[in-house]
Amino acid sequence: MKKIISVLLVLLSLQAMAQEKLHSIVNVTGEGIVRVVPDQATISLSVENTGDDLIALKSLNDRTVDEVLKHIKQNGVEAKDIQTQYVSLNKQYDYNTKTYNYQARQTITVLLRDLKKYDPLISGLVQKGINNIDGLTFGSSKAEELKSQARKKAIANAKMKAEEYASVLNQKIGKAVQISEQGEYTPPTPLYRSKNVMMSDAGSGEETLAVGEMEMKVKIQVVFELH
Repeated sequence: MKKIISVLLVLLSLQAMAQEKLHSIVNVTGEGIVRVVPDQATISLSVENTGDDLIALKSLNDRTVDEVLKHIKQNGVEAKDIQTQYVSLNKQYDYNTKTYNYQARQTITVLLRDLKKYDPLISGLVQKGINNIDGLTFGSSKAEELKSQARKKAIANAKMKAEEYASVLNQKIGKAVQISEQGEYTPPTPLYRSKNVMMSDAGSGEETLAVGEMEMKVKIQVVFELH
């Protein structure tokens, strides 16, 4: 019986110590934000044609895409920054005329590392036969460096929060016992959404791109010991 009581006392003591240790922490989430002017952009554009003759339609679309790709490369964009994203060749039914026709479409993304080339590039692409600019997303060539800066700011922000909490309780924070990144993201930035470029005066020489500012945001959860 005495052995059983002794074991129970030890277990209760260990449990109390574990609970004390468990409660001697402060768990906070720090946020780090770095803002920068974008210096590059990813453009999504497409060539689309329709017709009654499948073979002729595919040939037309292929020729147009070939001219588009040549023009992009002639404007200083490297092959590694050009990628076909989507290719389709579909049979369609027109309920008004009760006839069938075909649609050929190819979507290409271009990483433009020099934003000054945007307007002349797009102007030439319109002349070569692109039909749509499906989207434009800004980016930075220093993305990894910006992420690193944002992480450091997030850790500093977490430490500041923990110290504020502890000071109210007349306590101090100790070493960090756990760090976990909750993810980073870049909030929406100015972009052109789906737009039929054939309706615009792409060769007017006007400035059509508003770069604005983008931000890199990182959230990090940190658990500190509390003394």
